[in-house]
Amino acid sequence: MRKDVRILLVGESKVGKTSLIMSLVSEEFPEVVPYRAEEITIPADVTPERVPTHIVDYSEAEQTDEQLFQEISKANVICIVYAVNNKKSIEKVTSHWIPLITDNTDKDNRVPLILVGNKSDLVEHSSMETILPIMNQYSDIETCVECSAKNLKNISELFYYAQKAVLHPTGPLYCPERKDMKPLCVKALTRIFKVSDLDNDGILNDNQLNFFQRTCFNAPLAPQALEDVKNVVRKNVSDGVRDNGLTLNGFLFLHTLFIQRGRHETTWTVLRRFGYDDDLELHQDYLFPQLKVPPDATTELNHDAYLFLQGVFDKHDKDRDCALSPEELKDLFDVFPYMPWGADVSNTVCTNDKGWITYQGYLSQWTLTTYLDVQRCLEYLGYLGYSIVAEQESQAAGITVTRDKKIDLQKRQTQRSVFRCNVFGDVCSGKSGFLQAFLGRNLMSQKNIREEHRSFYAISTTYVYGQEKYLLLHEVFPDNDYLSDADLACDIVCLLYDVSNPYSFEYCAKVFKQYFMDSKTPCMMIAAKSDLPEVRQQYGCTPLEFCRKHKMPPPQSFTCNTAAAAPSRDIYTKLTTVAVYPHARLRCMCTCNRCTFCLCQNLLNSELLQTVRTKLYAAVLSRSSPSRSPSLSHTPSRSSCVTCLSGALSLSRPRFLNLCLCPCVLHSPSCRHVSQADLKSSTFWLRASVGAAMFAVLGIAMYRVLLKPR
Repeated sequence: MRKDVRILLVGESKVGKTSLIMSLVSEEFPEVVPYRAEEITIPADVTPERVPTHIVDYSEAEQTDEQLFQEISKANVICIVYAVNNKKSIEKVTSHWIPLITDNTDKDNRVPLILVGNKSDLVEHSSMETILPIMNQYSDIETCVECSAKNLKNISELFYYAQKAVLHPTGPLYCPERKDMKPLCVKALTRIFKVSDLDNDGILNDNQLNFFQRTCFNAPLAPQALEDVKNVVRKNVSDGVRDNGLTLNGFLFLHTLFIQRGRHETTWTVLRRFGYDDDLELHQDYLFPQLKVPPDATTELNHDAYLFLQGVFDKHDKDRDCALSPEELKDLFDVFPYMPWGADVSNTVCTNDKGWITYQGYLSQWTLTTYLDVQRCLEYLGYLGYSIVAEQESQAAGITVTRDKKIDLQKRQTQRSVFRCNVFGDVCSGKSGFLQAFLGRNLMSQKNIREEHRSFYAISTTYVYGQEKYLLLHEVFPDNDYLSDADLACDIVCLLYDVSNPYSFEYCAKVFKQYFMDSKTPCMMIAAKSDLPEVRQQYGCTPLEFCRKHKMPPPQSFTCNTAAAAPSRDIYTKLTTVAVYPHARLRCMCTCNRCTFCLCQNLLNSELLQTVRTKLYAAVLSRSSPSRSPSLSHTPSRSSCVTCLSGALSLSRPRFLNLCLCPCVLHSPSCRHVSQADLKSSTFWLRASVGAAMFAVLGIAMYRVLLKPR
């Protein structure tokens, strides 16, 4: 919508241009009329369209041709005034004024014209019979109004139509010669129909029509009004209504009817609500709303955006196979001006056996776009109508900007769900195979990938302690001399070398020492192609020694040559876990929380077992101590109680009981001692500890026998 409207009145002298302006302002006919009225501005709050309006008069007696040309170039709409009782002034409309205006305006940006027949109070007949052929001859003429400055007839209507011609022009929408809408208008309305068709069945049912009505006009249609609209369409278009819903042809017919009846502001209201400007192009402010992203923050889709994208997927997955065929994908992106996803997307995300993008792959690609190029994601969501369907102010409402990574490290926790892993390795070390294996493709299936469709990214989901996370793998081109900030910015570094190439590890070592040795970014070494015979690396130390020296996890074996089976995903879970918890030192690299080591660690660190262990020690020591009478006056000092000090030190643990276990606890008030009730229940705690140990052994045995083979 324009910020203001500038109206210029031109015409022969003494046709009443100045009188029209003064009658509008004073609401009465002026007794004395000057040669030219000064420019006036009508405030927005008193105009029907709520837009400030500037009205400019022209006088041949006071202004030169050069000044006239300047005013024509600045005007948004030009009113050519003639006197209905003066045939010469009517003839001048076509012989002088229209050619003059055409010569001084841009051909690609014509100014709308309005013919104004003044002094209608002086004649009893209408001039429309003379004016209609002129209107049909010149497409720039929006409308014709007969008025009277003396009687104040149609004065307000004149300037309303002038304002309307600027704010809701007919030219971009309708072709008078063909009596049909222009192609750009049809294209825009077709997109609007498809966005509003929430179930993609080709019709707008009553609920969808009411949602459309509320979205554009802030009020639903009454049931009877809705039925009347359908009846009008039924009478004029054979396929306009189907299954009691409005088809695309019926939708387009309604807007054609609105324009033909002079209600093109209705169509413009719909177009602007869906983001279109005066040229029927999606406005830049609509496609790219403001979104501030700090330098060390990342961008992710929030829950509402994922729900919207899930709805879009379900809407176009007609065969319900949880994958998008090429036809379904084309239908989904039909509301875009171009195809946003190329052939490389199929090698970036998960696909099914036919090579079609799966539901998980679809969401992964959106996640990747949001992470790497949030502005493009905003643009794509705009084409899909996110702000309309999700009833949000803009697409920016669907984006979460994460906090600075430094804060995550300080607080030792993160709310992020997307983690980036940059994969470094020498030429032919197996980086591409490592990325494709993440998508479930073994070496045999990777051979079918064409070089021009190759992708340097791979993204999918992994689970870290039951929570779903996205791992984004990025293959970095091997270049020791220069690595960009984008190559270095990541959550975890993957250094990959070929075990069968004696010179492969050297590159990884150089990259680590040059860029990551003093960095806080965690690194992991991957021994790729582990199915091949391992050779000694031509480096000063072995990869294992290198990792130990630099306090890295030992090299992780990996191969994507797994015959018919998909490659193992364990290594990707490890990478994600280290990325999520970079501050933690993981003893067990499986990070599954289900293996024997993890189960044992959880059991040994449990507070229950620590309490049982403490009670057991107390009971055993109390039984082995010599019986002493409470009346004895022996009170050993804390410094002389060697047993007490050693016991307290050996069992002191954070968050658990810190008990003194020496025999003197029964006698010394200076030592913290176990209560008498605890000593009496020693038999119970002994049995409990034995039972707990047996339970742990049986649990581990059952896990090995039953669960681990699966």
